Formats: sequence, C-alpha cells, structure tokens
Amino acid sequence: MANKSIQSTFIFILISALNCQNMSSQKFSGEYSLRGIHDMASGFKFEKDGTFQFFYIYGAVDRNATGTYTMEGDTIKLKSDKEPGKDFPITSQSKKGKGYTIQATAPNPYLLNHILCVYFIGETQNQVESDDKGMIHIEDSKVDKIFLQHQLFPDILSLIKDENNSNNYFEVSLSPSLANVSFMGIDFVKKGDELTCLPNYFMPFDNIRFVKE
Repeated sequence: MANKSIQSTFIFILISALNCQNMSSQKFSGEYSLRGIHDMASGFKFEKDGTFQFFYIYGAVDRNATGTYTMEGDTIKLKSDKEPGKDFPITSQSKKGKGYTIQATAPNPYLLNHILCVYFIGETQNQVESDDKGMIHIEDSKVDKIFLQHQLFPDILSLIKDENNSNNYFEVSLSPSLANVSFMGIDFVKKGDELTCLPNYFMPFDNIRFVKE
C-alpha cells in the first residue's frame, strides 16, 4: 500500500509539472495594432516559434524591437534583443572640478538637449536636464547614484555612477540601439484578441490596448 501511495504521489507531481511546463511554453501568432492613442501608431507581430517584432511611430520618433516571448498563464513576457540599461556608454571618466558633470556626444546635435539625469543622494531622488550641447551639471558635492534616460527614446535608466565610483566627470555617447525598446519590466496580458499593459516608462498612457488584426 505504501509503495502504491508513493507511486500515485509521484505521478501526480509529474502531471502537475508537465501542466506547468505546457502553460509556460504556450505560443500564439498574429499581428496586433495599438488602439486609442492619438497620433501614435504601433504594433506587434508574434510568431509561433516564440519570436516577436515591434514597431512604434509617435511624431518624429520611430522605434522598434525584435526578440522572444514566453507566456505564463495569460501574461506575456517579452525579452528584447536590446540589452537594457546601456543607452549611454561611458567613453571616459575622471575626477575634475566641483560637483558632477556629464557631457554627452552624438552625431545628431538635436538629440543632446533631450537627456534626463536622475540622481540620488541617499534615498532622495533629484532630476536635471541637459543643455543644448549635451552637458549636465550637478552642484551637489556628494551624489550616490547617477542615471541617464533619453526623453525622446525613454527606456530603462542607464546607470552612470554608483556609490562605489568616486569620479565626478563623465563623458558618454548615445548608443546606436537607443531607438530600440528593451521592454524590461513591461508585461502584457492577453485576453481574447487584445493585449494590454500598465502605463510605463515607454508608454505612460492609460488604457494601452493592442488589438488583433
């Protein structure tokens, strides 16, 4: 009797594991278009092999992404080919002058005055924007963390300085992948022929809906 009980328990666990595996490996396909946001065109194309393509047009800004997706129940998790948090590669850093200075460079000078700097002193968050030459200066004498984000191409913040870095002068460039979207931390929920997500750093809007074509 004991052996039968152990065997039944093992079979139950095995079936449960297989069901969980099947649920997490669900795949679907189709094209989904954004609805209801004025002046914005955006869409996904999902393939049954677990890959996706994405495009986004909003004013003069075009963005895109490719990558893979997984499903957990009705939740879609996207993994973009873009490496998140790498939009501003540091080209040099040193100790120079007072406060903290970040100098950005880009082939297109128009992009230089749309950079947001988020910095922390302890748990206190502060913000400052770049000037039209891509320079950011922080007057505070002690800053723990510094992050950058491009306001035309917002994505996960890029860490420039952490609490262990004693430098106060940084030169950064704009990554060619800036126009790509990482989707880090953004999950979608599939209900019938609609995909929805919460407002986020990339699309800070209510009622985000992608409808199947």
